[in-house]
Amino acid sequence: MTSKTSPKKDTRPAGKADVIKLLKDDHKEVHTLFQKYTQLCKSGAGGEERQPLAEQICLLLTVHATVEEEIFYPAARAADVPAALLDEAEVEHRTVKDLITQIRGMEPDDELYDAKLTVLSEYVEHHVKEEQDEMFPKCLLSGMDLKAIGGQIATRKAELMAEMSEGMEVTH
Repeated sequence: MTSKTSPKKDTRPAGKADVIKLLKDDHKEVHTLFQKYTQLCKSGAGGEERQPLAEQICLLLTVHATVEEEIFYPAARAADVPAALLDEAEVEHRTVKDLITQIRGMEPDDELYDAKLTVLSEYVEHHVKEEQDEMFPKCLLSGMDLKAIGGQIATRKAELMAEMSEGMEVTH
């Protein structure tokens, strides 16, 4: 006789989750924030409402890209994940960072502010799809120590969030 149990929520500390889960969680979080930003734009929200959300998106993307570049991508390279995938991801990160710099240098009511956030959202969506559909499956097959790398990512992400969000209101 089999017993029916409801799926358990992952209650492990973030440092114990594998890197793929942590990165996918980041992807989901930023996707949700982009959706909220789009809704604010559609509702005619003013710059004082849109800017904190845009800043939060920029912060999360900056931290995410940094931990991938410092920890995840080097580990994937060491595990012989195809260099072409990693090279393309790094080029995409440079473009994302450039857009973030442009956005942070603007006021929310400046011409093209919302357009730049829309392009950033589309670009990130493309990048996420490639990571999740192409890179992550190769990482899963590579023999990478996903839990150890997840621990490193969680620790570094916490450091960066504390450092970069100092003096900034971050809502979750």
